[in-house]
Amino acid sequence: MKRHELEVSKRDITGKKVRFLRRQGITPGNIYGHGIDSTALQTDAKSLKHLLARVGGTDLISLKIDNSKAPVLVLIRDVQRNPLTDELLHVDFYQVKMTEKIKADVPLVFVGEAPVLEKIKKAAVLHLIDSLHIEALPDKLPHSLEVDLSSLEELDSTIHVKDIHLGDGITLLSDPEQMVVKVAEARKEVEVVPEVVEAELKEEVEEAAEEEAAEAKAEPAEEK
Repeated sequence: MKRHELEVSKRDITGKKVRFLRRQGITPGNIYGHGIDSTALQTDAKSLKHLLARVGGTDLISLKIDNSKAPVLVLIRDVQRNPLTDELLHVDFYQVKMTEKIKADVPLVFVGEAPVLEKIKKAAVLHLIDSLHIEALPDKLPHSLEVDLSSLEELDSTIHVKDIHLGDGITLLSDPEQMVVKVAEARKEVEVVPEVVEAELKEEVEEAAEEEAAEAKAEPAEEK
């Protein structure tokens, strides 16, 4: 498995003062884990941004803290960004133990072509979920899981969670019977008004016409 690296250093600046770090191109963060105290860190924003473009929440990262010889193995647990500028605001790292299993959500990647799309023009492939909940040792966590669409040949064809190959050392925590993909007939762009609705509309129009006629008959009687 490919190991990613990032250099970080311990951080003394905390609270609202961290905004001065961001202005200098530094992103504040924290590292925590089972049985260890949380430690404030900081890292170069450009290096972090480059790393985040290549890794996901299940990829192991070697953190080099203050140029120490022994790196710390972590997973990225949370990344905060400015919703307007997309600027990196904060990052949380989770320190792992290689002998302890971790629960994680792994994204699904849909590959291959569904033959039904060539045979039936009105067919559509519906993606119902986009990740699976699993448990594995840190070095067994996959970056993603593939879902092959080439088995979808007819309308109502489906792929369930149990049909996805997980690999050795991975325990599935999601419902194996849950549907991942289904082929359905695409909806028409212009929908015909149901007969029941048409009947209701017709009844409303007739009632309105009867009320107007009744009012018209009543008006001359009032004038006499």
